[in-house]
Amino acid sequence: MRVVLAEDSTLLREGLVRLLAEEGHEVVAAVGDGAAIVHAASAFRPDVVVTDVRMPPTHTDEGLRAALEIRRRWPEVGVLVLSQYLEKRYATELVNGDGGRVGYLLKDRVTQVGEFLGALERVAGGGVAFDPEVVRRLLARTGGRTRWAG
Repeated sequence: MRVVLAEDSTLLREGLVRLLAEEGHEVVAAVGDGAAIVHAASAFRPDVVVTDVRMPPTHTDEGLRAALEIRRRWPEVGVLVLSQYLEKRYATELVNGDGGRVGYLLKDRVTQVGEFLGALERVAGGGVAFDPEVVRRLLARTGGRTRWAG
């Protein structure tokens, strides 16, 4: 699987690059700021982009805004958000659409490497992978009503 990895923490970014390589995945780009994410997706057309929410330069929502842009421009590219933060407004936008190739995991709740790798493979394969806390908070925000609910 071809992966673009976007993480501003150098230590975590390099650790994820090594983990993914050990598992046989090709990290085609590993970037540390929001502007580079969309550029890397355009240049390398990966199977999936893994991104944090808060990225330089402002450390607010650059990663999530880049994820939305990637989903809009290249719907065939999976997007897996891996973050400490749940940005509900953008997360709702992220899941709206065709409902596939998307995931949102909270870093502190990923307790097994296999859980992360399984989520990555599901998203790249056209499926979804959401932390239960993300689902709970999104449904609480909308009263259980979303455009993607049947």
